Amino acid sequence: MEKLLELLEQDCTMSTAQLAAAAGVPEAEAKAAIKKYEDERVILGYQAIIDWDRVRKETVTALIEVNVTPQSIDGFDRIAERIYQYDEVESMYLMSGSFDLAIIISGRTLREVAMFVGDRLSTIQGVTGTATHFILRKYKEKHLVFRPQEPEEREYIFV
Repeated sequence: MEKLLELLEQDCTMSTAQLAAAAGVPEAEAKAAIKKYEDERVILGYQAIIDWDRVRKETVTALIEVNVTPQSIDGFDRIAERIYQYDEVESMYLMSGSFDLAIIISGRTLREVAMFVGDRLSTIQGVTGTATHFILRKYKEKHLVFRPQEPEEREYIFV
C-alpha cells in the first residue's frame, strides 16, 4: 500500500476512487488503508502548497541553523520539542554536519523573524548558537516547481 501513500503525497486532492484505480486496488481497500494510515499517524495531514508570491502576500521565510548542547538523557529531543512548539516554526530537522537543528520559520517582516531568533530561540537553555538565512526565492518545494510570473502587460498611451 506504499503506492497509495506516494499517490497521496503527489496529489492529496485525488478521490478515493482515483487513488484506488491508480494503485490497482479495490476502492474499499484503499479507503480502509487510508483510514488506518490516518489513525496510526502515518498520514499526518493534507496540505496545499501555495505560491504566495502570485497572490502578493508579503511574508519572510528563513532557515535557521541552531547549535545546541544535547541533554544527558533525551539528547536533542527535549530542546527540539521546546522549539517546535512555537507557531512560527513550520519545519524542523535534526541534522548532521556543522549545526544540530535546521528550522524553517515564516513571519510578516524581517524584524518579526529577527525578534523570534533574538527573543525566543536564542534564550532557550541549551541553544549555543544560531545562524539565520533568509529565503529570497523558492524555486522548488516538495517536487513542485515555482514558475516565474509572467510580466504584467502595461498599456502605454503616447500623445
